[in-house]
Amino acid sequence: MVAVGAGTRWLRRAVSVAGRRTRFFFEVPGASFAWRSHHPLLGQGGCRTEVSVKSRFFRRGLVFSTLSYLGYEAYAVISRSATVHANAQVDEVLDQADYLYGSGETEKLYQLLDQHKDSENAQVLWRLARASRDLAQLSHTSAEKKKHLTYQALDYAKKALEKDPSCFSVHKWYAICLSDVGDYEGIKTKIGNAFIIKEHFQKAIELNPKDATSLHLMGIWCYTFAEMPWYQSKIASVLFSTPPSATYKEALHYFQKAEDVEPNFYSKNLLFLGKTYMKLNNIKMALLWLTKAKERLPHTEEDKQVHKETVELLNSLRKD
Repeated sequence: MVAVGAGTRWLRRAVSVAGRRTRFFFEVPGASFAWRSHHPLLGQGGCRTEVSVKSRFFRRGLVFSTLSYLGYEAYAVISRSATVHANAQVDEVLDQADYLYGSGETEKLYQLLDQHKDSENAQVLWRLARASRDLAQLSHTSAEKKKHLTYQALDYAKKALEKDPSCFSVHKWYAICLSDVGDYEGIKTKIGNAFIIKEHFQKAIELNPKDATSLHLMGIWCYTFAEMPWYQSKIASVLFSTPPSATYKEALHYFQKAEDVEPNFYSKNLLFLGKTYMKLNNIKMALLWLTKAKERLPHTEEDKQVHKETVELLNSLRKD
């Protein structure tokens, strides 16, 4: 049996390295322990323990010595310290990312999150998918780079979905990224993916009915298939026994619900409320929402594009 003093010294050493995220190896008469811990941003979260036992006393059935107990206590201390430290680092990255996203710093946001592309954390991964997608959407991004970023965004979104299928943002961004990839895959794949995209938007809404963006995107899905050109509808009917379909009234329901949840949250939702009312021949309501879209101050490149389209639509309505 190992003396208590030796076990206590081992415990002090174990605790001293708990905050430094290092691998250490220590031998005592009768047993050897190798403990490794992995940062969730870089690898598997938590601690993994490897134990090889060489003691003749252990073979005789004497298993719980004072050292074993102290060793377990040290493991618990290290594990708790590792988790707290890792969570603090993840939270710091997420806080920085959310600040940059809110500030419209698309390229800086991508550079920050790209440093953590090997993360196993779903919260990091879906934000990286979003950042990759947003960078692809910038007007100065080359066609080649845009395609690369679009597929890259889907890869990150897939990984996030594997890590945490209970997160509404994961479902939302997986659906968005899958939709973007459809632009490179041809009409058959694009229409086929539409069923999956709808399913994930609906799941996002189910998980968080107060997320205005998910509601807006479900509205976009409905508007897109309500507006589908006749030749695409014909192709869809040939390829699928029950092709995706929707109505402008369904689209209006989601756009209005998004606005009810969070008024004036997104210039594009105001624009599509106006466009949907135009499709439904309600010019009075179309003018109301398009005017609101025009009056909303543009902050991003997308806002500027929305403002431009809104002005054009208003001019066309007023001419009529």
